[in-house]
Amino acid sequence: MKKRSISTLEALACLAVLTALQVVLSRFLSIQLWNMKFGFSFVPVMLAAYLYGPLGAAAVYSAGDLIGALLFPTGAYFPGFTLTAALTGVIWGFLLKGKVRPLKAVSAVLLVQCGCSFLLNSYWISFISGSPYLSLLAVRWSQSLGYAVVHLIFIFLLLERLGKLIKKIMKQN
Repeated sequence: MKKRSISTLEALACLAVLTALQVVLSRFLSIQLWNMKFGFSFVPVMLAAYLYGPLGAAAVYSAGDLIGALLFPTGAYFPGFTLTAALTGVIWGFLLKGKVRPLKAVSAVLLVQCGCSFLLNSYWISFISGSPYLSLLAVRWSQSLGYAVVHLIFIFLLLERLGKLIKKIMKQN
């Protein structure tokens, strides 16, 4: 059986496609309000986490965030969000690589939604906008809860199936 490694050309090509997909889903197929964003840009990152682990997922999310911010800005670039994206990819990569296990999936979603999205991104928004941090938390908790549900549904219903499909397609070529 051929070992999958992030250093292979095939893996880099797959990660590049996932990064491009993340940019498109994030910048063109998401709904952005002042301090909230709704969309499915997490899908390519979770696929990278499942297929290539923490390094691949962090690369897809942080590169996608940076490329999207530079090519299709919605405001001034702020590196804190890219840092959060990389951290999110690392968490998903450690807990979702290879096979989806319920405890790991729930842990990943809780860490990402509570730690990264709810606390850290709220801090970044507070930092750049001057809005009170606790007021942002009061508004953003429902978004994080909603996303936690969406992420869990995606993980349990689609992640392994899509990951196996991508592996099968890549094996045929």
